[in-house]
Amino acid sequence: MILTLIILLFAILILVSQHPRYGKKPSGERLALMQKSPNYKNGKFENIHFTPELAEGYSFSKVFIDFLFKKVDRKIPSDIIPSIKTNLLELSPDQDILVWFGHSSYYIQLEGKRFLIDPVFSGNASPIYGTTKAFKGTDIYTANDFPEIDYLLITHDHYDHLDYKTIMDLQPKIKKIICPLGVGSHLEYWKFPKEIIIEKDWYEKIELDQNLTLYTTPSRHFSGRSIERCNTLWTSFVLEANNFKMYLGGDSGYDTHYAEIGDKYGPFDIALLDNGQYNPAWRYIHNLPEDLIKAMKDIKAKRVFPVHSSKFPLSLHAWDEPLIKVTELNAASENPIPLITPKIGELVALRNEKQEFQQWWKGVR
Repeated sequence: MILTLIILLFAILILVSQHPRYGKKPSGERLALMQKSPNYKNGKFENIHFTPELAEGYSFSKVFIDFLFKKVDRKIPSDIIPSIKTNLLELSPDQDILVWFGHSSYYIQLEGKRFLIDPVFSGNASPIYGTTKAFKGTDIYTANDFPEIDYLLITHDHYDHLDYKTIMDLQPKIKKIICPLGVGSHLEYWKFPKEIIIEKDWYEKIELDQNLTLYTTPSRHFSGRSIERCNTLWTSFVLEANNFKMYLGGDSGYDTHYAEIGDKYGPFDIALLDNGQYNPAWRYIHNLPEDLIKAMKDIKAKRVFPVHSSKFPLSLHAWDEPLIKVTELNAASENPIPLITPKIGELVALRNEKQEFQQWWKGVR
């Protein structure tokens, strides 16, 4: 009987894994290009420095058991997360703005171009739909709410950053896609034309037009949509316009790359940095709040937008802990840096350094 159940479970897993949402690993010309990268070694991509997925003293079995069974107070908010539904279709393309959709999804208009970064609007952030649901009130946007997207930027292929359903719903509106090496394999498998996909290694330059330049830069993370890890690259971006620079951080643990990027491309008018869904066991691949304080100074940011929080329960902390901690630590630090903390959907004026934001999470249970 037990053997029969094991065989049945294995058969179900095989069947489920055939769904296109799981993507396709790189092969052929794409794999050959990856193999030429200095960051690709021994059949996979590597970080600048040795980066274990788990910190010393932690085991996968304990982390997994804790995730399934450990009780965490207010891990999921009982209240509806407050938001503002900005009408993106009515925005003038001449407005230089940013709109955040929770976690690490956001929309940028800069120098007349429209960018969408790591969109996840399916209400789910895991390989199996319905298992990691968005908090109530956070999933207020759909593909229908967007104008045409000049550039879709993907930082890496994890499910909370590259969502199959969202990407397919947006497909008719996407003109170009920029992503790290190997990620194009998923996109081409999902029937995106090869000619609109731009795949880059770290420290490459893409001239979008005479007013905008994009650079791909390192992060300290990993990738993978199945058991196989690091078979595609992960990245951060530098977006440079006339007298204005942004750092689009993606997921990352703290390391020397922040200072290197700050020295090479900074200072930055705005930096979006990973802060949330962290765990001491994952300190090499996600910033802890105290790491973020160091990173925002290393990167030479004038203002910082802490992201990767407030939408999905991916770790073992209270849902609002990331915003509370980074706000307190920043205020207590030497030379605090102004924080950008909008509600989901709230309009952020990119060039308005005096724009103020509420600590909207206060009082939300």
